Amino acid sequence: MNYPTRHRLKDLVKDITGTPFVGVAAVTPVSDEAQELYRQWISSGRHGEMKYMERYADIRRDPSSLLEGASTIIMAAFSYANPEAIRQMASNDVPLISEYALGSDYHTVLRKSMTALGERITADFGGAYRVCIDTAPLRERYWAQQAGLGFIGRNNYLIIPGHGAHFFLAALLWTGTPVDGYDEPCALTCGDCGKCREACPTGALKPDGGCDTRRCLSYLTIECREPLPDGLNARNNLFGCDICRNACPHQSPLRPATDIPDFTARQEILSLSFDDWAEMTQQRYNTLFKDSAVKRAKLPKLKANASLLANKKS
Repeated sequence: MNYPTRHRLKDLVKDITGTPFVGVAAVTPVSDEAQELYRQWISSGRHGEMKYMERYADIRRDPSSLLEGASTIIMAAFSYANPEAIRQMASNDVPLISEYALGSDYHTVLRKSMTALGERITADFGGAYRVCIDTAPLRERYWAQQAGLGFIGRNNYLIIPGHGAHFFLAALLWTGTPVDGYDEPCALTCGDCGKCREACPTGALKPDGGCDTRRCLSYLTIECREPLPDGLNARNNLFGCDICRNACPHQSPLRPATDIPDFTARQEILSLSFDDWAEMTQQRYNTLFKDSAVKRAKLPKLKANASLLANKKS
């Protein structure tokens, strides 16, 4: 079989997907330490209602279970930064939608470019591939760190040094192997400033770097089927939360906006008021959020979130 070099693989990723943030790692079992931390997180119940996090332990441990013979994992990161849109929502005093969800659904957008990448690699160098974009029990942040892209912060984001944490991660498993080795894992660590933990309004972040998802606003406003708890300090967060990410010293408020058109914020959703959400019909919701990650939450859930936020402001 004809093998590319690691640098050739990374050049292909940059040429086909457009992102400069690429790393290549060997597929091996996840470290014992990472596996134990995850086991403790599950056994403590900190994953809340997300029972799917308990399943497929074999795949979480070893990505080759997803693709037999996989020896290489390519990790790519794509910016979703929309800083001006965030400032606009804040100045309008409207219910906030997390920055990552202001454009089109990243699952669909990135699958297209990563599939094109896989087709090119296998056409040129043989083997088989599988694309994973938050749709399989693959530990993307762990593998991004192993591929040298960045480190996992105490806010549980993947932080790319010098850039921050406003990135989607995409993985491509491949059965071929570069001839010149792999990228070195990122050896940087987050430090102990504690700014993310201090900023979290619900106490979801723990001193050991863990997260009690049951208290996390992203979980409570999106994943949790129950109404928002009485007395919850949700700020203005309707869908998701960026507070701990924005408090991080690695996250520059001057970051440039994404250059991926599909991730540019949709202007029509930036000024949706509390009254707009109260009067939102299913038809309008489907139109406004077509091909949007916001559709992960059902309209009744978001209307209930908006009602609670409005009541706290009155």
